[in-house]
Amino acid sequence: MNISQVSYFTLSAYIDIGLFKYIVFLFLMCVYIVILSSNVLLIVVICVNRSLHEPMYMFLCSLFVNELYGSSSLFPFLLVQILTDLHIISVPLCFLQIFCLFMYGNVEFYNLAVMSYDRYLAICHPLQYNTQMQMNTVIRLVVLSWFLPLLNVIVMISLNASSRLCGNIIDKVYCINYNVTKLVCSGAAASNIYGLSYTFTVLFGLAALIVYTYIRILKVCFSGSKQTRQKAVSTCTPHLASLLNFSFGCFFEVLQSRFDMSSIPRVLRIILSLYFVTCQPLFNPVVYGLKLKKIYLMCKILCFGQK
Repeated sequence: MNISQVSYFTLSAYIDIGLFKYIVFLFLMCVYIVILSSNVLLIVVICVNRSLHEPMYMFLCSLFVNELYGSSSLFPFLLVQILTDLHIISVPLCFLQIFCLFMYGNVEFYNLAVMSYDRYLAICHPLQYNTQMQMNTVIRLVVLSWFLPLLNVIVMISLNASSRLCGNIIDKVYCINYNVTKLVCSGAAASNIYGLSYTFTVLFGLAALIVYTYIRILKVCFSGSKQTRQKAVSTCTPHLASLLNFSFGCFFEVLQSRFDMSSIPRVLRIILSLYFVTCQPLFNPVVYGLKLKKIYLMCKILCFGQK
């Protein structure tokens, strides 16, 4: 059966919870509203205050934009599916969702890697920081952190879109590339090889960069002054928390996709599969808004009109 002959996919992970679905709908709606308002608030705060037009805050702005993009790729769809009895999605919409969610995950990881490098330069090479991290460099890094994931996702979608399928049932509450690949009758080798190559070169390379930068930062903290340690803790703690939170969500998503998790309750599996794209957009504005003093004070002034 060719993919052009398949008009829809069935999302089989949804369970019948009766009238309780309206409570779940209201809860997720509230979460989505909080995500939108908190991320938009921080983007506005960074954009309108010239004192925040520094590399670290520019990278944060890119991160918050990605949180809006990622959450909006899932929440409206999820809210509609909760209220419907027939959980299906058209093939074009499924691939669009795969595109958006994979783009979100990749951009998030690229942004976090760039922010690690930024903190490494600021703490380990403070005298060269202003010359090496000029605004032109910041713009290039932000553009690359969006453009390179875009190329990756386009290649990945292209490899799967022409494949032949032997089914249309996806055991998820949303579309994901790996589950669609499992439906392929033949010709999935190219997609699998590309995915493995990308993971072991680009993603592992970015992970190595993050680990290296923080090893160097820790060395400087242990051998540096009290002021250096305070600067490292104040700026690196929210970044590390964000990185660990995102890694936690991605780990469980990959674990569920690659291994048999039928022994785990279905509700828990659904929650864990949604973690990386629901909790991260909620977590980042809170941790950065509270931990970074400049952003916290500007938010306070904007919201309450007082210092």
